[in-house]
Amino acid sequence: MSKAKRLIVEIGAGVDQHGHNNDCTNAAIKAIKNAISNNCLCGLSEICNLREPKDLTRMMVHVKIGAPYPETIDKKKVLKAIPFGEKSIEVVKGGLLTEGIMIKELGDTSNQIIICNAAVTVSVKL
Repeated sequence: MSKAKRLIVEIGAGVDQHGHNNDCTNAAIKAIKNAISNNCLCGLSEICNLREPKDLTRMMVHVKIGAPYPETIDKKKVLKAIPFGEKSIEVVKGGLLTEGIMIKELGDTSNQIIICNAAVTVSVKL
């Protein structure tokens, strides 16, 4: 079971309107949740014969995040947004910054809105 086949690539975007200290972690988590939230991977059971919880170990999930400040992402925290499978993450420079509003009462340190993109690839080990 060393070979894997890609099943789906899901695309999402996440926004943190209060990008505290330019940390992209929250926007990255939202991007992953956006990517996976409207998908039903019925092919996992119908085509790939993943019928029991133990079979989910055959599922591999690779997350690629585009972030304005990639070095600020807490990878372990971000990967918790993926519920099943063998997880991996790659973070690259990308995403978007735009001007918002700074609300000191919310702990804002700038007026930046952080936007991250996610590509979530699900593969199954044969």
